[in-house]
Amino acid sequence: MRADARRNHDRLLGEARELFAEQGTDASLEDLARRAGVGIGTLYRHFPNRHALMNAVFQDALCDLLARSHALEAADRPCRALVEWLGAIVAGAGAYRGLAQALMSASRDETSALAQCHGPLREAGARLLERAQRSGDIRPDVSVGDLLQLTHAIALAAEQAPDDPGLADRLLLLTLQGLRGPGHG
Repeated sequence: MRADARRNHDRLLGEARELFAEQGTDASLEDLARRAGVGIGTLYRHFPNRHALMNAVFQDALCDLLARSHALEAADRPCRALVEWLGAIVAGAGAYRGLAQALMSASRDETSALAQCHGPLREAGARLLERAQRSGDIRPDVSVGDLLQLTHAIALAAEQAPDDPGLADRLLLLTLQGLRGPGHG
């Protein structure tokens, strides 16, 4: 990428992070281009659609979640490790209004640029889930897809109730209670 194109790319990403944090992921792309000091055509040359832009914006957070999952794979308590990681997903999705909904829809659309986020999350979650299931803490019929959908739904519910900061943790605890294996009542 040429130096000027790299500067435009980086400026667009920086402004997108700020704009998405302020207004949510459905913020105006025209406003984003204006804030970055480029034309809308330049934005679309770098990011052909909103999901491609969102994918680029969330790569740092995705890398953090993946690194955290790798660290948690060696945890003494696999169930706690899984819940901690799911909590991190909820917290990350809560940073940008609209992200949880976008991730939920992208999980069923492999052509979406956000599927690039969903695939690695799914693999990381599957490893943590498998450990928790092998330990007997989580029922064997629980799938990683179900867990991720539940996690995104919890993030979406928390997004809709900003006056209740403990909602996500309570819903995650309720979810865990429903996932517990026999004898873990």
